[in-house]
Amino acid sequence: MGKGWTAKNACKYTLYEMAVQCVEADIDFIDRVYRERRGHLPVSLREDFCGSAAAAVEFVRRRPQNSAIGLDLDGDVLEWGNKTHRQPLGKDAARVKLLKKNVMEVTRPPVDVEMGMNFSYFIFKKREELKAYFKTAFRSLKPDGIFFLDAYGGSDAQVPQEEKHKKKGFTYIWEQHSYNPIGSDVENRIHFKFRDGTQLRDAFIYEWRLWSLKEISELLQEVGFKRVDIYWEGWDDDAEEGDGNFQIASDAESCPGWVAYVVAEK
Repeated sequence: MGKGWTAKNACKYTLYEMAVQCVEADIDFIDRVYRERRGHLPVSLREDFCGSAAAAVEFVRRRPQNSAIGLDLDGDVLEWGNKTHRQPLGKDAARVKLLKKNVMEVTRPPVDVEMGMNFSYFIFKKREELKAYFKTAFRSLKPDGIFFLDAYGGSDAQVPQEEKHKKKGFTYIWEQHSYNPIGSDVENRIHFKFRDGTQLRDAFIYEWRLWSLKEISELLQEVGFKRVDIYWEGWDDDAEEGDGNFQIASDAESCPGWVAYVVAEK
């Protein structure tokens, strides 16, 4: 896979999943935390900003009783995800519902778990907008439901720069295009470069607000979540990178770049 990719024939959704996502790790984390909190595994999930719904499909694959819904406003990526991930489930595809729907809409029946990953909720730049989204999540969960988010930050997140990562058949380029220190606005872009020298520029463009963990936690508590925890990633000294092990933390050392999970318990 990937040997003959060029800017003309490569699918940006495939490239994104290979470069950015690891839905297996996300669902592993969700299962672990939910079982620690509730004593059993979740059986229903709502994936917000689901894109190709790879996480929703992975959740359904885990157990025969599991069901999931995915919400996104982009019909093209929903259709691609339906063909690429959902339909190959065969008869189990009925347990995954993909909806072209705004994440600001409450869904029924309520679910055990709601997730908003890949920092997609950073699209809400105003405090009242993010609070309204969190309120929708609260109302879409069962009485003992849990809301899972991820977040990123650090001093490097405020610096316009490009990071290049070699992947199988292509190079993934994360560009932090701009940062406004007054409004905390960021514009980030994803590009892909191929072995033949061609590039797929601006495959994805994100105009976000760089929210702090403190702001996110306070807004979650304001809408009614009774417990909000930050899961901080451990550090591998030998590899000089995060070790993929996320544990609850109330204090952390300042570092140039970090990714964390936010877990809000109803």
